[in-house]
Amino acid sequence: MTAPSKRSTTGEVGRSAFLVAAGIFLSRVSGLVRDRAFSHFLGLSDAADAFRAALKIPNFLQNLFGEGVLSASFIPVFARLLAEEKDEDAGRVAGAIFSILALVTSVIVVFGILVTPIIMPILAPGFTGEKRELTIQLIRILFPGVGMLVLSAWCLGILNSHRRFFLSYVSPVIWNIAIIVALLFYGSRVDLSSLVVHAAWASVAGSGLQFLVQLPVVFKLVPKLRVAFQFANTNVRIVLSNFIPVFVSRGVVQVSAYVDTTLASLLPTGAVSSLSYAQTLYLLPVSLFGMSVSVAELPAMSSALGSQDEIAAIIRQRISSSIRRIGFFVIPSAIAFLALGDIVAGAIYETGRFLHSDSVFVWGILAGSAVGLVAQTTGRLYSSAYYALRDTRTPLRFALVRVVLTTGLGYLFAIPLPKLLGVDANWGVAGLTASAGMAAWVEFLLLRRGMNRRIGTVPFPSLVLGKLWLSAMVGAACAWGIRLALHPHQPQIAALVILIPYGLVYLGMTSVLGIDEAKGLLKRIKFPS
Repeated sequence: MTAPSKRSTTGEVGRSAFLVAAGIFLSRVSGLVRDRAFSHFLGLSDAADAFRAALKIPNFLQNLFGEGVLSASFIPVFARLLAEEKDEDAGRVAGAIFSILALVTSVIVVFGILVTPIIMPILAPGFTGEKRELTIQLIRILFPGVGMLVLSAWCLGILNSHRRFFLSYVSPVIWNIAIIVALLFYGSRVDLSSLVVHAAWASVAGSGLQFLVQLPVVFKLVPKLRVAFQFANTNVRIVLSNFIPVFVSRGVVQVSAYVDTTLASLLPTGAVSSLSYAQTLYLLPVSLFGMSVSVAELPAMSSALGSQDEIAAIIRQRISSSIRRIGFFVIPSAIAFLALGDIVAGAIYETGRFLHSDSVFVWGILAGSAVGLVAQTTGRLYSSAYYALRDTRTPLRFALVRVVLTTGLGYLFAIPLPKLLGVDANWGVAGLTASAGMAAWVEFLLLRRGMNRRIGTVPFPSLVLGKLWLSAMVGAACAWGIRLALHPHQPQIAALVILIPYGLVYLGMTSVLGIDEAKGLLKRIKFPS
């Protein structure tokens, strides 16, 4: 069997990655609008605390059962059946997984509603009185939405397998809009406690709409869908066997995030919120560039047909070309966080009580995150390659290594090290992100070494990546020259006059150095059609 040409493969995945990134971008923008509306009406009130706390458990369960886990276990099997033109089998697998998910999530929703008062001391031990009761009420309202979001992730798996990426990643906009509408309509009409209750019901309605808007396309793509329990089906058993290690791996990552927040809570006031502000920023390139390429590659690699050697060759080529694509966008993001982080943070957050000194503090945290940004995004790509090969246990082992390192190094870098160096204890939160970056590099190197042993050495575009690093550093130097010459004080103006030239210099230099991604981007800008 002949492998697809590099040009056609690169173009197809590049377009798919763009659609994923576009959907994620619109979703993130709508989320920002939602948060601004939320802060406008609720500020830092008890009702706001209750709503944020109530969202923790639904978000935790959604992350465990939803997109990442389901995609890694379901897409490789389903996409392979589609590639082999086994539509009947694909319909049976999709229907069986839907049935199992619907049953499991229903049980979890009912159980969660019943035990909410019991788990409150773990979720928010400091909440008492009316604040505690309001949080319990909100959690019980929000739980049914979890089931809808998990089933929405099932739709995502089917859509992605058919290379229909945009709808699945833009559909969360509906969830955000539902909450925004509720806040705007009831914001000036009811008290704060009633307002968050309305927002919670809007969240459930938005979750249902997010699921329903994808269903017509799913039914069209899978006309032979058979909703039934089929535990004896071989392909269904493969999906379920893959699900468990990915589920554990996802849970480990969630626990790691909880540990980071816990360690930050041991630091002085402002550490937790500053970490949250920085996370919002550095997760953008992870989602837009690392996740978009990895998501687009998973069904493509899972669909590779041929002998073992032919499949290995296809996956090697896909990984190598995608590393270039990820690096083209993530490397300048890392340099921007490292060299211009206060400008980035100031443009978004610097208003009202958020001062320039706060932007500088967030800059330190962003600089720490820059350490592992490339490793984190590229590691997602290698994990997708393992999932495409139906190996979910190897990424789990390496994820455990990363979590252990993140926890151990995070404690050392966040608490003892600042004391040893005699610096403000608040800067320990920058140590958290730097130590997490180091752990991400260890995980990436383990993933890469294991993949090379399995499919042969993947060509690593070292020369290309070197040119990207050089171009980003030259762009940062030019940006600093502008900064020193103009001394802009207004944060949004500073972002325009400093960050835009930084991007233009990077794009121009990478084009001159012969980077294909830069030439392609310039061509699309010049000839958008």
